[in-house]
Amino acid sequence: MSQALYRKWRPGRFEDVVGQEHITQTLQNSVASDRVGHAYLFCGPRGTGKTTSARLLAKAVNCLAEDPAKRPCNECRICIAVNEGRFLDLIEIDAASNTGVDDIRELREKVNFAPNEGRFKVYIIDEVHMLSTAAFNALLKTLEEPPAHIKFVLATTEEHKVPITIKSRCQQFNFRLFTVEEIESRLEWLAEKESFTIEPEALQMIAREGSGSLRDAESLLDQLVIAPGDNITAERTRMVLGTASNTAVIALTDAWLKGDGSTGLSIIHDALGSGTDARQFCRQMVAYLRQLILLQAAGQALPFDGTDEQKAEMVAQAQRAPRKLLISALRAFNEAAMTPAGSWQPQLPLELAFVEMLPDTAVPTPVVVTQTPPAQTAPVVQSKTQPSAQQPTPKPVPEPATEPVTLIEPPAKIEANPVVQSEVGPESNEADPIATETAMTTDLTISGIKAQWPTLIERASEQNRNLKALLNMGKPLATEGNTFVIGFDFPIFKEKFDNTQGANQLVGSILSNLVGVNTAVRTVVTSEYKVAVTKNDLDDIARELGGVVQKDD
Repeated sequence: MSQALYRKWRPGRFEDVVGQEHITQTLQNSVASDRVGHAYLFCGPRGTGKTTSARLLAKAVNCLAEDPAKRPCNECRICIAVNEGRFLDLIEIDAASNTGVDDIRELREKVNFAPNEGRFKVYIIDEVHMLSTAAFNALLKTLEEPPAHIKFVLATTEEHKVPITIKSRCQQFNFRLFTVEEIESRLEWLAEKESFTIEPEALQMIAREGSGSLRDAESLLDQLVIAPGDNITAERTRMVLGTASNTAVIALTDAWLKGDGSTGLSIIHDALGSGTDARQFCRQMVAYLRQLILLQAAGQALPFDGTDEQKAEMVAQAQRAPRKLLISALRAFNEAAMTPAGSWQPQLPLELAFVEMLPDTAVPTPVVVTQTPPAQTAPVVQSKTQPSAQQPTPKPVPEPATEPVTLIEPPAKIEANPVVQSEVGPESNEADPIATETAMTTDLTISGIKAQWPTLIERASEQNRNLKALLNMGKPLATEGNTFVIGFDFPIFKEKFDNTQGANQLVGSILSNLVGVNTAVRTVVTSEYKVAVTKNDLDDIARELGGVVQKDD
């Protein structure tokens, strides 16, 4: 029967343990000098060698080798029995499934019995932090003064949950996470033992995916191996792990630094379309942005996992990225990576994290091109109460409540009429009725806007490239007189559009030229929008019902 790689090649001697020399050397010295403690507490993240070291200690204290410095020898009958899992004096208890006080009371009764084969009985209690308070209290006295033939090794991934009274009775060792180089070295050794090859890029992806846990990395490698003599490629690794290519991560970061929302969203969608997991993409962005912050803070003296070309490219990006924005981006992607995967739109946290990173760039004031030569430019018709000899600077249009809002800036066809413009001077008290009638003859319709929607997006992106991505997130929802309503399914996109300086004015100006109607723009959340009912609509309903709608004075 086949075994998992991490079980098949579990270290058999202290020298075989990778990356925990500060612990294994201390334990080995204790065995050699016959000064092994009665209780140990092994703390550290998963997959860092806690249980392996506990078993090595149990094997070493019972080893029959004459030279204590060579224990465990892996040759005597005790070592062989431990390796084969049939040594009766090694008792492993899973505290996660034996949490009650009755389980500990049973243990207290059994510790008084003498060992069966070896010199010591060794109890390994894994995930000891899962014990109940009563169970910890029952364990205290036995842990403090156990029989001479008993050794305890407690292992936990959450050291802060272990009571201080337990810690004070143990020798505590803290296991650390492995570096990428240590994991790569171990995986290369496993590949050689199992007679298969692995590409360097695939090896690096697996090592990074292990996140410091050697067992996790070995399990991923086991998942990728098909048969002895197999060649594990980077493409297969990327497909199985759901990771994005380094090129995609670098390109997305570059798009953020340039403020190019359209390119960035395209990179995300292409990566997800090729099988990349959205949360995994977020984790890769967190790791990459973290490296940028470290390079920015520590400079090129910082140790770097990669080629000199990759480091030079990252240093260049780190120099371009503002420190505060880089930290904000790192936090945004980290929150997206921690979002539960049960969403019906799993890519949304990734997209939101990127959109939130984009800067709010100022939109230049739109210039309406007219057909009137510069020498013949005349004052523009504004209103009865605001006569002026010069065209005023366009101002942002406020969002209307219930009544349509008319833009200050007239459509191009009125500006192109020098007669109408020149006849209205500063001393006029009334606007020309011909001009007013011309401006209001065309109605604003949602069908007309939808027909011009692609053109509107392209023209808006020419003056502010961030608007292309935002407008693609919205849709033409309704018209309210001369006001065009853009609907966004998510409030974050509405807020991003509203916070973009001059966005409403720019879109309204472009739309006015496209449909020939003075158009104001406002944004709403689609699910919160209610269709406004005008007085004419109420009159029509009243006539159908045979009643009369009273006017409010």
